[in-house]
Amino acid sequence: MERTLTNFIRALRSSEVRVSTGEALDATRAVALIGYGDRTLLKESLGCVLAKSEQEKQVHDRLFDLYFSHSESKSKSDSNNEEFQPEDGESQPAPENLIELMQSGDEAAISTAMERAAEAAGIDDIRFSTQVAYYAQQIVKQMGGEGLQERLLEALQGREPQDEADAQELIDIRRDLTMRARERAERAFDVFGAGETQQFRDDFAAEKRLNALDRYDMERMKILIAKIAKRLAVKHSRRRKKRNRGQLDVRRTMRANAGLDGVPFNVIWRQKKKDRPKIVAICDVSGSVAQYVRFLLLLLYSLADAVPDIHAFAFSHRLKPVDDILADNEFEQAMTKIIREMGMGSTDYGQAWSDLKVGHESIIDRRTTVIVLGDGRSNYGDPRADLFREFAQRAKSMIWLNPEGRPLWGTGDSAIPRYLPFCSQMSHVATLKDLERAVDEVLAAYG
Repeated sequence: MERTLTNFIRALRSSEVRVSTGEALDATRAVALIGYGDRTLLKESLGCVLAKSEQEKQVHDRLFDLYFSHSESKSKSDSNNEEFQPEDGESQPAPENLIELMQSGDEAAISTAMERAAEAAGIDDIRFSTQVAYYAQQIVKQMGGEGLQERLLEALQGREPQDEADAQELIDIRRDLTMRARERAERAFDVFGAGETQQFRDDFAAEKRLNALDRYDMERMKILIAKIAKRLAVKHSRRRKKRNRGQLDVRRTMRANAGLDGVPFNVIWRQKKKDRPKIVAICDVSGSVAQYVRFLLLLLYSLADAVPDIHAFAFSHRLKPVDDILADNEFEQAMTKIIREMGMGSTDYGQAWSDLKVGHESIIDRRTTVIVLGDGRSNYGDPRADLFREFAQRAKSMIWLNPEGRPLWGTGDSAIPRYLPFCSQMSHVATLKDLERAVDEVLAAYG
C-alpha cells in the first residue's frame, strides 16, 4: 500500500503537481488514518493534502480516477483466483490456465491476473506513447502469451474440423487479451507518461530556434511562455527581507534601546535596500528580428505581477512606445499592428536612439534595466554610439540580446562592436530557453 501511494505521488510530480517531501509524509499519515476502503474519502483527503491550486486539483482528480481504477483490482485478495495462479517456480501461467481464465468471463479474475502481469512487466516505468505496444506485449507474455501462441500454431497445423474451431477460438482469445493489455498500457501511460512526454515536448520546443517556428508551434509556445512566466514570477516576485541576520547596526540598536539603560533587548540588523525591477525593452521589429521580439514581449508582459514597471519601444526606422498598443489589444493583434506600423522601412539604430533621447530619455533612471533586442545592423548609417553611451550611464544596466551568432557581430553593416563597450551584457539568443535565461538574470540582479 505504501508503494501504491508512492507511485501515485510520482505520477502527480510527472504532471507538474509540486509535491514536497513534507506533503508526501502528510499524505502517508492521512492514508494511515482513513485507509483505502472509501475511495471518495481518500480522493478528497489526498486532494486537500497534495493539491495547492485549482489547476493542481483538476490534475489530481484526473490522475486519481485513472490510477486507482486499476489499483483497486490490485488490492483485491487473490485468494478467489488461485486456480489461475502459476505454480511455484513458474514465471507465467500455463496456457491451459490462461485459456480457461479468458473463457471464464470472470472480469475480476482477468483484471487481477492482468494487474499481476502488468506489475511483473514494470508497467509503472512507461514514459512515452511509443512504449505502449512494447509494454502491451510484455503483459501478454507475463500472462502466458507465448504458450498460447504455441497452442494456436498447433491448432492451425491440425487437419481435423475441431482443430479449425479451436484455432478460431484461440485467435479470438489472443485478440481479446492483446486489446486488454494495450488498454492497460495506455492507461499506465496516461498516469505516468503523459506528463513527462509533455515536459519532453516543452523542453524540445524551448530549445528550438525561434526563427524556425511555424504557425503550428505558436499555441504550444504560448502555453510554454505562460509556464516560464509563472516559474520566474514565483522565483522573483517575493522581496525576501533578511531579518535577524547579517551585520549588526550598532547606532540604531543603541538608539532603539536608549530607554532600557542601553541593554540591547531590541537588536537591529542592517538591511540592504532592494530596488523594484524596472525594465525598458527596446525592440528592433524589422523582418529579421520580429519573431524574437514577439516572444520577448509576450514573456515580459506575462510577468506583470512580478515586474509591474515595464515599458516597451519598437522601431525599424523611427522609435515609438508600444505600451498602449499592447494594453488595448489582444497580444497577437497588437504584434501585428506594431510590425505593420513600425516594422517597415530601412533599419536605422542611430535614428532610434535620437528619438529615445528627444522624447523618452527621462524614463531611464538608476534602477532601470534596458533590454535591447536586435541584430545591430543599421544599413551603414551613423549608429550614434554616443547616445547609447549616455543611456548606459543613466541606467542600472544595459542588456543586449542579439539573434545573430557571435561570429557575425561586426560583419557587414553590423554596428555591434560600437555598442559592446557600453553593455553590461551582450548575449546571443536563438531559443526560448535563451530568452528565459536572459530575463532570469535581469530579475536576479534586483534580488
